Amino acid sequence: MSTKANTFDQIVEERRSIRKFDTKAAFDHDAVKRSIDRAILSANSSNMQLWEFYRVKSEKARADMSTICLGQNAARTANEMVVFVARPDLWKDRQEKLVNYFLTVMPDKTARKAKMTYSYYEQWIPQLYNVSIPWFHDMKMKALILKNKSKPFMRDIMTRDVPIITHKSVALAAQTFMLSIKAEGYDSCPMEGHDSVRLKKYLNLPDAAEISMVIGVGKGLPEGIYGDRFRIPNEDVIFEL
Repeated sequence: MSTKANTFDQIVEERRSIRKFDTKAAFDHDAVKRSIDRAILSANSSNMQLWEFYRVKSEKARADMSTICLGQNAARTANEMVVFVARPDLWKDRQEKLVNYFLTVMPDKTARKAKMTYSYYEQWIPQLYNVSIPWFHDMKMKALILKNKSKPFMRDIMTRDVPIITHKSVALAAQTFMLSIKAEGYDSCPMEGHDSVRLKKYLNLPDAAEISMVIGVGKGLPEGIYGDRFRIPNEDVIFEL
């Protein structure tokens, strides 16, 4: 195993969900910035980057967030919190930015690779993400699925699937963030326990935005680990074909 793999193994092994942080310990807020920068490099569906990250830093904002996060220790004692938000409604903005980028690196739209790229982003992406009229979108997608029923075809393309696709990408970014925080010498805790309606209002988010998770960050205390790590046996979850 390589040195890098050994280092990564150590980071993964040491990462735990810490539910109580040391409020007196020194904390480098730049570690959060660096970790978000790394999270932004995460794999994501079609590189659409339909995510936003909200840093909760000030004492007042952290106190407000503690209430929104139901008063749990991981929120009350965090030096900072980051809210990971899924934004499927920003698909058009992201699509336009990607197409403009492609125009700088593939200005000849007639080239074979360029044709495929522009077709995907200018034709398929709007079809998939434009769910402004759900019944119409689902009718078109059902027609596509029916047309391709005799061969393998992406079938999770209904209105209900678009937020799920986006949340998958946000989750990848969140995991990168938590591993990065551990590498920086700090700890984290992903919190699903929060009032999403109040949180969206607090962040002034539109209805179409969805809270993926809130992650508390700080220097973990030993008592912040609520028990030994337990995992289902590998043979129950890993299968080979």
